Amino acid sequence: MYQGKYVFSQIMDWVVRYQFNQCVTRYRGAYWIKRFTCWEQFLALVFGQLSQRKSLRDIVVCLGAHREKLYHFGFRSTVYLPTLAKANERRDWRVWRDYAALLIAEAQTLYTGEHPDDLELSGPAYVIDSTTIEPCLRLFPWARLVKKRAAVKLHLELNLAGNIPSFFDFSSGKEPDVFFLDRIVFEHGAYYAMDRGYVDFSRLHAIHRANAFFVTRAKDNFSFRRLYSHAVDKTTGVRCDQTIVLAGYKARKDYPEHLRRIKYYDEEIDQMYVFLTNNFDLDASVIALLYKYRWQIELFFKWVKQHLSIEVFWGRSENAVKTQICTALCAYLLVAIMKKKLGIKRNSYEILQILSVSMFDKKPLSQLISEFVLTEESEQVQKQAKLWDY
Repeated sequence: MYQGKYVFSQIMDWVVRYQFNQCVTRYRGAYWIKRFTCWEQFLALVFGQLSQRKSLRDIVVCLGAHREKLYHFGFRSTVYLPTLAKANERRDWRVWRDYAALLIAEAQTLYTGEHPDDLELSGPAYVIDSTTIEPCLRLFPWARLVKKRAAVKLHLELNLAGNIPSFFDFSSGKEPDVFFLDRIVFEHGAYYAMDRGYVDFSRLHAIHRANAFFVTRAKDNFSFRRLYSHAVDKTTGVRCDQTIVLAGYKARKDYPEHLRRIKYYDEEIDQMYVFLTNNFDLDASVIALLYKYRWQIELFFKWVKQHLSIEVFWGRSENAVKTQICTALCAYLLVAIMKKKLGIKRNSYEILQILSVSMFDKKPLSQLISEFVLTEESEQVQKQAKLWDY
């Protein structure tokens, strides 16, 4: 791949232009556009994410300072602030959502089978959760949550194989998290871990009918009737393992099948958990461990907010905000694909830090990233930064 190209150009070489152009055509992204195409917009936004720019003006100034190199990046003309801002406001954000879905499919293929070693499952494992992004209500009135707050929710399904997003969507801050389950196509034989905000028995039964498995926590007012109790090894933290049916009329109507109820005690934090699942084959301690891995999606949200530009918005419209978040995920996925294909043995935090100061260098990516050695003085800082070590 390397032929004396700039680092940023080497990264963008992983983009399949035919697939990208299909996404643009699907939503008429090139309609009536004479200059500054969707491809140039994508280049500018991904450059801003990878170089950790804080605003559109920041992106334009940095690109303008290296005007003679823009042709080699793929730009046909100089990038101007009003042009970039108008493109973010008006061009359909679904272009970037659909292209992110293509990158997700490629990344999941590359990371297939990379489940945690202590989690032995017969199928893929996914974690479902959402994060709330709170912009200023005065600047973003379309995202009103309550009288004095605004919010946008990013819903995500995370594949534990490589911790790669497998599906995402947006909603208003008012929409309950459980509605996200209606938009997911459940995979046969897969495992889905989610917190008790997603406990809706009609939707859980839809997972069961799809021949998939769910693991969630029971709510405090959960009403049930015990049918059988199974022997447990209390040294593993499992306190009980029961086969139950729901007791309430509506709940029983929504989920008429048997459920498995597991009570687990976590000594580390002195906390008792009650899990519900439709899987009767896995050991109870494995069910508890699978739910414990749900924390990976919290780390993912924290990592993305800290190291990609989605906390400070580059536009005020709903279209601009969703465009920014989708291109941030595209940038992350491009780095994940590049890391796997080049066989780079370094965590994503370190890769992004190196790339952020090397966009205009001419050096092979694998050599640039692999040859960099952390100094002893920075070792303590990296211990905290390696929360995302995939």
